[in-house]
Amino acid sequence: MTDKKTLIIDGKEVEFSNEPNLLEVIRKAGMNVPTFCYRPDLTSFGACRMCVVEVEYPNGRKIINSSCTMPPEAGIKVYLNTEKVRRIRKTVLELLLANHDRKCLTCDKSGDCDLQRYAEEYNIKDIRFPDKAEKEYLPVDDSSPSFVRDPNKCILCGACVRACSEFQGHSVLGFANRGSKTLVQPMNGRPIGQVDCVNCGQCVAVCPTGALSIKNDIDKVWDEINNPNKKVAVQIAPSVRVALGEMFGLEPGENTIGLINAAFRRLGFDYVFDTNFSADLTITEEATEFLERLKSGQNLPIFTSCCPAWVKYLEMYHPDMLNHLSSCKSPMGMMSAALVELMPKTFNVPREELSIVAIMPCTAKKYECKRPEFYQNGRPDTDIVLTTKELGKMIKSAGINFKELQPEGNDSPFGEYTGAGTIFGASGGVAEAAVRTAYEYATGEVLKDVDIKEMRGTSNRSKTVELDIKGTKVVVRVVSTLKEAEKAIQEIKNGSANFHMLEVMACPGGCINGGGQPRSCDDTSIKGKRADGLYKEDTELPLRKSHMNPSIQKLYNEYYEHPGSHKAHEQLHTTYNNKFDGSYRDI
Repeated sequence: MTDKKTLIIDGKEVEFSNEPNLLEVIRKAGMNVPTFCYRPDLTSFGACRMCVVEVEYPNGRKIINSSCTMPPEAGIKVYLNTEKVRRIRKTVLELLLANHDRKCLTCDKSGDCDLQRYAEEYNIKDIRFPDKAEKEYLPVDDSSPSFVRDPNKCILCGACVRACSEFQGHSVLGFANRGSKTLVQPMNGRPIGQVDCVNCGQCVAVCPTGALSIKNDIDKVWDEINNPNKKVAVQIAPSVRVALGEMFGLEPGENTIGLINAAFRRLGFDYVFDTNFSADLTITEEATEFLERLKSGQNLPIFTSCCPAWVKYLEMYHPDMLNHLSSCKSPMGMMSAALVELMPKTFNVPREELSIVAIMPCTAKKYECKRPEFYQNGRPDTDIVLTTKELGKMIKSAGINFKELQPEGNDSPFGEYTGAGTIFGASGGVAEAAVRTAYEYATGEVLKDVDIKEMRGTSNRSKTVELDIKGTKVVVRVVSTLKEAEKAIQEIKNGSANFHMLEVMACPGGCINGGGQPRSCDDTSIKGKRADGLYKEDTELPLRKSHMNPSIQKLYNEYYEHPGSHKAHEQLHTTYNNKFDGSYRDI
């Protein structure tokens, strides 16, 4: 048995083990220091120098060092707030503010900006250095439908560069120039909408300032709600319900779908539906498609098609693999297609008077809704996509006391769902839901144990699970991040892949950690709590298999005939195209 290792932090003895750096030991002890560039899921960079601490060695030697790059050592004494340390941090803040566009009142990150928060905490009132007003302003890049890049607010922390590289295996953003001319920008300074960005928004999620922000479409939704000639229907993705509450002081993972439904009606939405319904619809179609491929042995492994960033990645980098991609539209795409087709009949609302809004955890959904594959008669099926954060801002601006609302249900028939639909929001959820249905379709028997826990978990970004469907071995690979997806693709191409299904989510942990969710990059436990919230709802619902949803069954009986029918393919399936030739520009 090894002796325990300890160090002293501000007079308190703290034990440490395998923490990668001193900063994590400090946080483990319930203390903290400020940082801009450090993210637990990314490599340590040490760029901002805000996390400096004073360290005293047993021999009396003292140094100042960044805690995010220094490994913990037994016997050292760490001081978090000495006069020298605080002076360095204040100087760093002043230098950053001097080079920053300080139009905070009109910044989309106002109230959620680390630079703003630390400037207040460290009582920065005067800045000794020339400010940004004396320097040339760089143009704001709003060429992407998903987010806006403002280089004037960049503090060169490099978090976005590392997120793109380490999560997605991309280098869409990188450092250019040297010295005071250093910038973070896409290759050759091109607009981000004209490079091979997949719109995942992880760069936005880790940005500590307003240099990268979600493209705000809130005013467009208000215009639709306030238009007396429009009826506005809203659909909400599974993972939003376990994250939105964080913007109102609730715990991560708390399921607030009842409060959200009530808020929708206070905001003025006419119809409140749930994307979980179309997640069930997606599984019913996808499980049928999977079994057909399994029987024929063609185009295996099947790739899930719910994540628009993953679809775009395939189009750009592996168009030769598009035949593996499920032809199913995403749940958002299926729901909107069904609403466009059926609401005029079900609710007597003509298409020209109907506006469809989707609340998504994902910045890439803003891109997806503009794809021509999701248009009918020259108009997108989904008119506007708002992220979770945008919905939170909308609720706040309407003066709604979210926590005091009384929970309400959603509208039928497009609001009924099973537990399989709700777990879509976590990595592994799509595959687990598909297997639940595929098993019963293939065997004609009831699957008694529906919990396939080997597919779950937010920390392991790649999982391979072997299943037995009444004597037939089925192997499922579940990955999150495109970097892991690329490894799986290379296995297929070199002939070493042994799996029949590949589920891919571009964001680490799945949609619960999407680029449009409330910030979670500083605390890796938040993803797990959100996922737990979805699995908890799954266990609490009376039905846990998508094909058992009575509203789905009725939809097939009255309109789509049967899963995989010609009519279902016309409405609920699509195809994608080769973008390897550079035609990947955002719409």
